[in-house]
Amino acid sequence: MAFLTVPELNTRKGTFRAYHLAAVVFISSFLAGYDSGVAGGVLTYKPFESDFRYAASTESKVSSLTIGLNQLGSFLACFFFYPFTNKFGRKYAIALAAFIYVIGSMIQTIITHSLGAWYVGRIVAGIGMGGLSVVVPMYSAEMTPKEIRGRCGSFYQWMYTWGVFSAYWIDYGVAQSETISKSSREWQIPIGLEIIPSGILFLAMFTLPESVRWLLSQNRTDEAWKSLSWIRGDEGDKTQEEFNETKAGLVAEESAKDNFTIQELWHPSNRLRFIVGPAMFIFQNTTGSSALAVFAPQYFKLLVGSSGNRDLLLTGLFGAIKVIGCTFFIWFLAEQLSRRTLLIGGASLMATCMLIITLIVRFIPTENVGNVTNAGRATVAMIYLDIVIYNCSWGPVPWAYVPEIFPTRIRALGLGFSMLAHWATSFCFSFASPYMIKNIGAYTFLIFMGFDVCAAIFTYFFAQETRGKVLEAAAGTDFGFYEKDGLTVVEKGVNS
Repeated sequence: MAFLTVPELNTRKGTFRAYHLAAVVFISSFLAGYDSGVAGGVLTYKPFESDFRYAASTESKVSSLTIGLNQLGSFLACFFFYPFTNKFGRKYAIALAAFIYVIGSMIQTIITHSLGAWYVGRIVAGIGMGGLSVVVPMYSAEMTPKEIRGRCGSFYQWMYTWGVFSAYWIDYGVAQSETISKSSREWQIPIGLEIIPSGILFLAMFTLPESVRWLLSQNRTDEAWKSLSWIRGDEGDKTQEEFNETKAGLVAEESAKDNFTIQELWHPSNRLRFIVGPAMFIFQNTTGSSALAVFAPQYFKLLVGSSGNRDLLLTGLFGAIKVIGCTFFIWFLAEQLSRRTLLIGGASLMATCMLIITLIVRFIPTENVGNVTNAGRATVAMIYLDIVIYNCSWGPVPWAYVPEIFPTRIRALGLGFSMLAHWATSFCFSFASPYMIKNIGAYTFLIFMGFDVCAAIFTYFFAQETRGKVLEAAAGTDFGFYEKDGLTVVEKGVNS
């Protein structure tokens, strides 16, 4: 089947190394997914409540701060990791962020009986996660071949879904265990397990080369050639051609750097990039899928109750469906359909799902004397369908698309700015979700529907296509570049 064909690269070794690189660096997204998934379940455990000595009446506040402070840390990290990765490279920035995450996870796992200490651990882990979210997509986009860049970039969401899936079932497993539940281990085990993948990521980064494009931007040409020939698996003509093309594009981009001013970012072409990039991640969060991932048990409790750990079981199935949806996207859709088609179609279909959920919950009983009604089953089915659509569109695509639209010399700034928008929006929705569930119930889904409609309209009018293009060319797609000497940077690179 054509959809299952892996694009032909330079060598089999090059193909293996490209996927190996993606698998290593996207451990970061596994961590992001695991942390998102594990928190919602942990916050429902009675031992967690008793160990940290807070009243059930403050549950919404603790839930909001637990998730919100973590994402606040991620937001703040964007300010630090942008200059750090520009100065010290992508590789060491990722390693540092992973190490910070290890420290944050350790702090959270200790029984301190202090919510203040718990919150500190959440912030520290958030700083590590924020750094990873800035640098990892950048590193992946700069190192993977154009033939599989969309697929490898989409590994971010795929690994995220595996993280969520693992967390949900671990939460469910410890809650069902007679020997673990009702003790502190019920929450310590799920939280402590985060130390393992973050430690692996820290160590594994020292097995990978530095970004070719970053090395070239530092005039370290010999090291850049070694890095490219390693990741492509040979030193043949095709690799040399790619190297020359990359150098030409970077030289063209750097030609204006001596006179670079902040005003350049307000040139119409770059201004549009700094609108589209952040908007992609804003809409990714406003679809509601991120809030569902974090507070899935609470949302399922709202829809069909929580009798017999029903909410945790449905949450576990929710995680499995996320994995299936994202796997289908990577192997069947990532390089087959355009970015625009996936984003516009996905937002439109998700809006439909959210409208149906709102109408059912508002007008038809979903639970009757502890039993789920047919209407309840329909709402769960719509949630599952919505998450499949999300994981074939707005889940993975922004992670591949946004790094493609920024040229190398402003890519770190563009991604840093986009991540600020991502974490700020994620913070707002995660902080608000417990209160939305408590105060407006099913109308929460109507809000998500409105944002889905806005996402489809915005993408139709402003997002340009980048699929299948060399990174330097993709960054110039219909956006143009800041002009110097009558030629755009892209034109200069092509004409060199």
